[in-house]
Amino acid sequence: MPSAAAAERRQSDHAGVAFWVLLPFAVLATIFLYPLSLIVHEALTAGTGAMSTDGLRKVLGSVIFVSALFNTVRISVVATLGCLTLGFALALIYSFVPFPGRALVAKMIDTFIALPTFLVALAFTFIYGSAGLINQSLMVAMGTQVPPVDFLYSSWGVILAEMTVYSPFVLRPLIASFSLLDPAQIEVASSLGARPMRIVREIIFPAALPALLAGGSLCLLLTVNEFGILLFIGAKGVITLPLLVYDMAIQQFDYASACVIASINVLLSLMLYSLYRVAISGLGGQRAVVV
Repeated sequence: MPSAAAAERRQSDHAGVAFWVLLPFAVLATIFLYPLSLIVHEALTAGTGAMSTDGLRKVLGSVIFVSALFNTVRISVVATLGCLTLGFALALIYSFVPFPGRALVAKMIDTFIALPTFLVALAFTFIYGSAGLINQSLMVAMGTQVPPVDFLYSSWGVILAEMTVYSPFVLRPLIASFSLLDPAQIEVASSLGARPMRIVREIIFPAALPALLAGGSLCLLLTVNEFGILLFIGAKGVITLPLLVYDMAIQQFDYASACVIASINVLLSLMLYSLYRVAISGLGGQRAVVV
């Protein structure tokens, strides 16, 4: 009897485990996998119900798709490089230059990560836009009717906004990585006459490399899929893959082409996510996990 009761309890425990494993999978399949399968099916059938590559060839051969893909890669790569540079410089200042209010700065960084991306784009519009604070002040001072600062509505405005939004995703893991660095290494190198740039190059940068790789991979993934910043800024002639999906589906009602472009964007995102995971597991160690 005890063995039968124990077997019954084990069976009940197994059923409970199976339920809690299958429940998240069922939710994920309902809200993500099923809609994704519909998009891929529409992309592969071109709305005809039968397998066809006509829609794929049509999209891949279009000038607007090639331009959108080029813009997506260019903006994301330049913005990521900017995030790495800015994040590394700010992390150096935060970690190795004493200044009052460091705790407040750390809290501001954490808060900034939680802000929606369109909020930064909206703030940029108020500051750098044609009718923004800077342009209005300069037009009054210079006596001109033409806004002297007009970079916001170009790809550089998008890149600057993305750098502002995503630099904390590099800055935070770098700060955590620098906190694990033994200060004795820097003190010994400095006492032996090493200049600050050499210390950064030979001691700090190697320790920061895992966090840079992980943070840069994450920034690249996020900037490739950025939509809100481009939509709010309204950069002229700057079309990326997410914007092209929106244009095809919402404005032109070409759902087959939109699904093809969305599927390509998903494939690109999965490749970048794989790169991000490799950067964490293979090179990041414990220092990159904080991303």
